[in-house]
Parts: sequence; C-alpha cells; structure tokens
Amino acid sequence: MKKEKIIIIAGPTGVGKTSASIEMAKKINGEIISADSMQIYKFMDIGTAKITEKEKENIPHHAIDFLSPFESFTVADYAKMAREKITEITSRGKTPIVVGGTGLYINSLIYSMDFNEADVDAEFREYLWDYYYKHGEDNLFELLLAKTGDQEINIEKRNIKRVIRALEIIASTGGFKGFKEVQEKTGYDYKLYVLYRDRETLYNNINKRVDIMFENGLLDEVRKLADSGLNESYQSMKGIGYRQVLDYFDGKYTLDEASEKIKQESRRYAKRQLTWFRRYKEAIWIKALD
Repeated sequence: MKKEKIIIIAGPTGVGKTSASIEMAKKINGEIISADSMQIYKFMDIGTAKITEKEKENIPHHAIDFLSPFESFTVADYAKMAREKITEITSRGKTPIVVGGTGLYINSLIYSMDFNEADVDAEFREYLWDYYYKHGEDNLFELLLAKTGDQEINIEKRNIKRVIRALEIIASTGGFKGFKEVQEKTGYDYKLYVLYRDRETLYNNINKRVDIMFENGLLDEVRKLADSGLNESYQSMKGIGYRQVLDYFDGKYTLDEASEKIKQESRRYAKRQLTWFRRYKEAIWIKALD
C-alpha cells in the first residue's frame, strides 16, 4: 500500500511557521493542518496568535477554531482527527502540511502511540506528557525517582517514553515492573522541517508578539472568557497568556508583571520546543528569513 505523503513544519513559538507554511502551500497545492494545542479553541484568538482569514490567503486550514474552551481535547483526539484530514486532503490530490509547535501532536503523527491500552489511563498519560513538555526531562525524572526511591529502575531520563510508562505502571499497579519500548512509526512518508532563528532574534520576536497581544485586546478577551465561567481549572485556560492574565485579575500580578511573566514563560516554552524537536534525527533544520 502506498504511503500517504505529508510535510511537517515545526519550530518554536514566534519563529514564523505561519508565513512559511502559507508560502509552501501556494507552491505545492497544499492544505494546512494545525498542530497547535491552543488554536483549537473558539473565542481564543488573540492569546493564541490564531491566524486570521486574511492571513490564510485562501489556503484551507484544518484543526483550528473548532472546539469550545469548556471542552477537553486529548492527543488521541488530535491524532484521530489529523489522520482523517490527511486522508481527506490526499484524496483531493493535494498535499497535507502539518504546521505547529505542539511537539506531542506532531509526535502522534510520526509514532504509533498506544492510546488504547487497557491498563492505560489516557488522562494521566496526557498529564505526564504535558508535564514533561512544560517542565522538562529533569523534573519528570524526579517524579519517577520520588516514586521508586532506591529501587533500580534502569531507565535513562532522556528516554521519555519509558519514564512515562514507568510512572503509569506505578500508578496502575502500585509497583514497578519491566517493560519493552516500542518505536513503531505510523507509516507516513513524511518530511520534517524545523524552523529556527538565533536566540536574540527569536526572543525579541516573542517579546514583541506579547506586546501586540495586549495592544490587540488580550485583557478583554480573557475577561470575556472568565465572565463566561472559564477559570484556570479548564484545559484551555492553562495556556501561556491566559493563566497569567487570570492571575492579574486576581491581584497576584500587576499588569506589567503579568506581561513580563508571559514573555518569560513564552521564551522558556520556545527553548523547550527546540529541545523537543532536536530529538528527531531526520529533521531538516532551516533558518527562518526575516
């Protein structure tokens, strides 16, 4: 059976993935599938830097602006939807272009992730992946060490899949036992491009992006969401920008402190994204142009 071809454009926040993907889609008759875990939500446009209709330049976009912010959305949900979209786009003779910075979403299209194992709590697994993605491998490994104590676990902390699987086993059985690692890929014929910039330029872009969000009405956007009943307990409101503004509303930060906190967290997030994408040996790294 012939493999479906996909192009993946990844990279950190603020690097210029949107404009690059639009130009590519024009040249290769492509349609874009977002791999951004925040742009899935309706009514959350400014804080997610969601692409506008004008910016789309008539290029079809998928997996954007379709979910209520009151709803949860798992990586398994994304993988199912994105795979269906890939088949649909391919059937029209067009090329699917997956674009985004959510590493776990992209990972779900490259590797066969065992979402449906009987002994796996899908929500707990996603929590652990999200914890790793936000806090890094050292902190994730500390969670495992705290559970195993002096027990010999024989797992490298860089082997994230095995660390997470060990934590799942402990949560499910109360103890740790050995297991085999699976490295099976999904079978797509894919090219993975990772955009990057020098650190100073990237961080300046991120800082400017946050300033523009405030100028465009981020406070009003978050206020409307909060007034509708959303708070930090919802998955949608845990995103960078939203939770800091909620803290500002609660008096935890001044406005300037909230802005600086968003910039700081966004820069840290970009650094973690770059670390994530360096794990893909097949990735083609391209320096983004201004």
